[in-house]
Amino acid sequence: MDETKLYEELAGHLDQGVVGSPRSSALMEIIKILFPVEEAEIAIKLPMQNKTLPELKELFPEKGDLLEEILNRMIKRGTVFTSQRPGQERKYRLLPSVVGWAETPFWAGKDTDDTRKLSPLWLKYREEAYGQELARDGMPVMRVLPVSRTLQDSREVLSFDALKPKIEASPYRAVGHCPCRMMKRSVGEGCNHTLENCLHFGSMGKYMVEYGMAREITAEETLNILKEANQEGLVHIIDNVEGHMSTICNCCGCCCVFLDTKKKMGLHTISASSYVARVDRELCVACGTCEERCPMGAIAVNDDGVAEVNGDICIGCGVCTPTCETEAVDLVKRKGVKPPPDLSEFLAVRYKRA
Repeated sequence: MDETKLYEELAGHLDQGVVGSPRSSALMEIIKILFPVEEAEIAIKLPMQNKTLPELKELFPEKGDLLEEILNRMIKRGTVFTSQRPGQERKYRLLPSVVGWAETPFWAGKDTDDTRKLSPLWLKYREEAYGQELARDGMPVMRVLPVSRTLQDSREVLSFDALKPKIEASPYRAVGHCPCRMMKRSVGEGCNHTLENCLHFGSMGKYMVEYGMAREITAEETLNILKEANQEGLVHIIDNVEGHMSTICNCCGCCCVFLDTKKKMGLHTISASSYVARVDRELCVACGTCEERCPMGAIAVNDDGVAEVNGDICIGCGVCTPTCETEAVDLVKRKGVKPPPDLSEFLAVRYKRA
C-alpha cells in the first residue's frame, strides 16, 4: 500500500476510539513517529477490543509467526495494550489516544528522541483538532475530583478518607510521570510542579509497570502522592463515569491538556465538580494565596480587599482550600449540577460519530 494512503487509513481507524484522533497535519506527523510502516500495517486492522493471538492471526494470515513479534514491538512502543489473566490466553488491543499512545512515551519520565519530536507536535495538535475532540458532544472524558475539609457527600469522592477504601480495593496501583508536564518541559515551557504523580489502577497500571512505563505502589503511597499533590496545588481529575476509578491525574493549569486547553480555547474539555468555591468575607484577610493557587484564574482579590470567586470559571477542585489560614474559602454545592454519566451513557455519546 502507498505510504500516504496507509497513514490516512490509520488516522481514520484511530479516530474511532472512545477518544478519537481527528486528522490534522500534526496528527499525521505523530502517527508516523509512533507507527513505523510495518506496525502501521497491523494497526489499521487491529481491533480496539481485546483479542487473543490466534484470533488476530486470522486477521493477518500473511504475517504468520511474525505477528507476535510485531505486536511485542508495538506493546513496548506503547501503541498496543496487552493483559493476561491467570489460566487464560494473553490478549491484545490497539490503544486509543487517551488513555494510550498520547501518554505512553512520556510515563517513564525519560527524555528520548521520540519524546523530543512528539512534544511540540502534541502541543500543536491540541490547537489544531485535539482540544475539540476532548470536548466532543459535550461529554469530556475526565472530571474534577473535589477535595475539601468539610464535604461529606458519599456519592462523590471528596476527601482522602473517602478515597482510601476505593484505592485499597483496587487490584493494582501504579504511578507514572505526568505526560503534559513532560511535554511542556521538553519545549522549554511549563512549570516546576512535580512529575511522578500520574496514577493508574487495575490492568492499565499493571501494563504500565510490566513494560517499564511506571512503578507499582501501595495504597498508602497512593494516598501520600494525592495529599502531596493537593498541598502543591495540583488538581485531581478522574474518569468522567459514575463509580469508575481507573485513572487519577494530578494536574496544573499551565500544562494539563484538559485544564490548559479549557482556559486557552474555552472548550468543555473537562467536567467541573458539583461544587464551587465560596469565600467568607468576614474571615478573608486578602492574603492572595487562593488567587495564586487557583489553576483556572477563577479567584482574585477585589478592590474591597476580599477574595472573590468567578463561579462560571471555577471548576470546584478545592485547591484553594488547604492553604487558607483563616479558613475563609471552602467548597459549596453548585446549583443545577448533573451527576457524572453512567458507563452506558458515556459510551453512547463518545462512540457516536456524525
